[in-house]
Amino acid sequence: MTTDRRVLVSPDKEALAGSVAARFITKVIDILDEFDEAHIVLTGGTMGSAVLAAIRTSAASHTIDWSRLHFWWGDERFVPKDDADRNELQAREALLDHVPVDPAKVHPFPASDEGVALDQAAVLYAEELAAAAPSGAGYPRFDIMFLGVGPDGHIASLFPGHDEIRITDATVVPVRNSPKPPPERLTLTLPVIQSADRIWMVLAGADKASAIGLALAGASIDEVPVAGAEGRKRTVFFVDQEAAAEVPESLIAPSY
Repeated sequence: MTTDRRVLVSPDKEALAGSVAARFITKVIDILDEFDEAHIVLTGGTMGSAVLAAIRTSAASHTIDWSRLHFWWGDERFVPKDDADRNELQAREALLDHVPVDPAKVHPFPASDEGVALDQAAVLYAEELAAAAPSGAGYPRFDIMFLGVGPDGHIASLFPGHDEIRITDATVVPVRNSPKPPPERLTLTLPVIQSADRIWMVLAGADKASAIGLALAGASIDEVPVAGAEGRKRTVFFVDQEAAAEVPESLIAPSY
């Protein structure tokens, strides 16, 4: 696993979203020069949606061949399909409904009103991951995985002190006792997250500063799950000035 973690600081949330959007467009074009398709994992939350909206409104968004991109999610709230809490709905409204994606390459988690129970929903998503995987693998090669980070240091729906963070024999697990509502969720496990070529975490606000500082200081993943978020090729914390308050100056990259 790589130890190359970078922290890139933007002055405010708007500049942060724009910076990540620009880097995403450039990197996806590079990836599609090398591979037939790219697999992107999306996250929810305020900054996750802000980045997707900035991609949509970028003058360069048309340079991406959207038909060659697969979209997945790192986690999802187990709520009805049209519930505003769903990460899928937020992503569609911010970006996916506005660009020429192939509907067959958009892979949302099952919703609670689609006739499956929580455990079965986890199995179904694991099967969908496996169906898109190279021979012998359990999931695709993820080129870019976006992750949000909670003030408590959680990533996806892997929370401090909860058993899900230690599960290694499954790709997708149900979550029933999330400390952040709603309580029922679906999430990728840490080995799947760590399989991504590039993990991009986008964080804003002073309430995120402690989690980043602890992660970079080598905290336990049981206490601060984001400490385990490392991509195979690159791990980048994209942050605003407030979120960077506890990051050692030596870890802040002047450029990427």
